[in-house]
Amino acid sequence: MKIIGAVAGVCVVATALGACGGGGGGAGTSKNAKVVSGGTFTTALSTDPGNLDPQMTANSATLQVVNFAYDTLIHIDLDGRLSPQLASAWKVSGSTVTFTMRSGVTCSDGSTFTARDAASNLNYVTNPKNKSPLTGAFAPPGATATASGSTVTLKLASPSPFVLNGLANIPMVCKAGLANRSTLATKTDGTGLFKLTEDVASDHIAFTKRTGYTWGPLGVTSSTPGLPDKVVIKFVSSLTTAANLLLSGGLSAATVTGPDAKRLQGAGLFAAPVQVLLGEMWFNHAKTRPGSDLAVRKALTQAVDLTQLAKVMSSGEGTAATTFATAPPVACTGNSIQSALPPHGVDQAKATLEAAGWKVGAGGTRSKNGQRLALTFIYDTAGGSSASAAAELAASVWKTLGAAVTMRAQSDTEITQTVLGGSGNWDVGWLPLNVSSPDQLVPFMSGPSPTAGNNFGQIDNPAYAAEVARATTKQGKAGCADWLAAESQLVKNADVIPFANQSVRTFAKGARFAAGFSAIDPTTIRMTTG
Repeated sequence: MKIIGAVAGVCVVATALGACGGGGGGAGTSKNAKVVSGGTFTTALSTDPGNLDPQMTANSATLQVVNFAYDTLIHIDLDGRLSPQLASAWKVSGSTVTFTMRSGVTCSDGSTFTARDAASNLNYVTNPKNKSPLTGAFAPPGATATASGSTVTLKLASPSPFVLNGLANIPMVCKAGLANRSTLATKTDGTGLFKLTEDVASDHIAFTKRTGYTWGPLGVTSSTPGLPDKVVIKFVSSLTTAANLLLSGGLSAATVTGPDAKRLQGAGLFAAPVQVLLGEMWFNHAKTRPGSDLAVRKALTQAVDLTQLAKVMSSGEGTAATTFATAPPVACTGNSIQSALPPHGVDQAKATLEAAGWKVGAGGTRSKNGQRLALTFIYDTAGGSSASAAAELAASVWKTLGAAVTMRAQSDTEITQTVLGGSGNWDVGWLPLNVSSPDQLVPFMSGPSPTAGNNFGQIDNPAYAAEVARATTKQGKAGCADWLAAESQLVKNADVIPFANQSVRTFAKGARFAAGFSAIDPTTIRMTTG
């Protein structure tokens, strides 16, 4: 849920989901650049991520940070290829998944990571009582894990069509952290290549490379040439500032979109692209909010020109969204969105509201049964000026319908707290939820609302649930037609409207790497002379 994903986090809401794998590639590095070991790799993040517990967040900023300190059982690249990491082998047989754990894996405190520790991690995130945002998204709810020797056996409580894709995104916490989770808020306790050594609130976080690390994906070890000795993550809220720092040498890397991205492209910098869902419109269905009325959700969708919004938000580089799960490796391709959208037009939107009893009153604001059409519209500041311009455009159109719109630009961390923290104080939210397989969306589109669950829009769509039930009886891609049909039901009911995709680039100077959900795959970083 790298679940809610901010642009600069390139993940998940935020809902970012998981530590998300790498892969991909880049362009722009000088042909004469040489790989050099050591030094400091400095990158930018739009906001201080706050709590660093890797299994208790769907915040893309947090997941990008903890990705440096935690490994997963298996590694997944942007093409969906699985390779060993903490587990050397795995097998799926019916409702049973087994992992053979590597020997010699150690934690940052020097202790040994065992099969029993892996099983404890899985049992924590699969138990709904623990309220991990990863439950149901990456971790099959109700599954139980046991350990015997070097083998971990996971028994599934219900079908999980893309089980390995999800499990490949669950960060593994070491024994001490599992025993005292409160320490994970400000410290890391993982088997990753890097260990947290500095955490300065609102300024930066720093990691130091570990020695003796030998179990990285694709054979990466502490001695792999080109790895930095230190990683510094600076909190830089402005995309323009991040771009300037990158050009001046104050940063090694930054994820930048909009006009500033075009400036960096023109400078010939290395760039690692990743396809993301950039624009996605959610509505709050709670009974006390205007969005509980289908007519309101439909009218707000009809009124705006989604193609225009996509162009403005992406500075002309975006494309129309075609599926809900767009982050590589994409499990199901197709188009579940366009044919399910209501007919566009401001006049049609006004007619929809009139027919449902929303009448224009004094001051031009509509109301129905004493309730004003007052909307709190939240969107992410990480999108920079382009996202702000798109949000202003949408709000201006909704005002012509007779809606009173209050706009609230929030950081990735603030948005996560707003929608998943339980306050419910929002009506429309632009919150791109970047996942790779449609089953990872289910806990966000159905089930309990925060804080008991992740269904922050309080969606209750029986047609979606029926299609999901059919899809989960089929393994992997065999169920894609049903998964896409389920997504279409969400659009038809104006529950969630994805509207913009974009290839987002993470630029670098003096370094190269592969980009994934969490922007940078730490084990792929290579420092260079240019």
